[in-house]
Amino acid sequence: MKYLSTLIVTLLLFFAPLNVTSQSKVAHINTQLLISEMPEVISAQNELKKLEDQYAKEMETSVKEFQTKAQNYQGDAQNQTELINQQRQLELQEMQQRIQDFRETAAAELQKRSAEMMRPLYDKARVAIEKVATAQGFDYVVDSSPGGSVIMASGKDLITDVKTELGF
Repeated sequence: MKYLSTLIVTLLLFFAPLNVTSQSKVAHINTQLLISEMPEVISAQNELKKLEDQYAKEMETSVKEFQTKAQNYQGDAQNQTELINQQRQLELQEMQQRIQDFRETAAAELQKRSAEMMRPLYDKARVAIEKVATAQGFDYVVDSSPGGSVIMASGKDLITDVKTELGF
């Protein structure tokens, strides 16, 4: 009898830690590294670079035009009336404002285009991560890249229990 109770206690002690450690499986992945190595990302970056170069060329042309006009107006200012010089100054200010507006619009467009191109790639990576994690039996996948977060959480969510504990 003593032998049987020792065996039962030993088995309980042996299997108890296994049960505790197998409750949740956690994995990690550096999503920034994963995404940066996707072939589609390299293609998207090349397309964005072309668009950025196009905007830079247009900006350079506008700035050169502005500088040329400013130099011409400055050189000819002594030969013109005050009214014409004021009109030219106003024209230069308007050109300068258009250049600034174009700069801001181009930056916003590049950012918008980047987000449009990258969102499907982030979604594709997320789906693949979730598929692999589920296949390998992981409950949680943590993003190990700087500023990362939880990518997949299929474990127990405690929000309902905590709300109940807090009385709401």
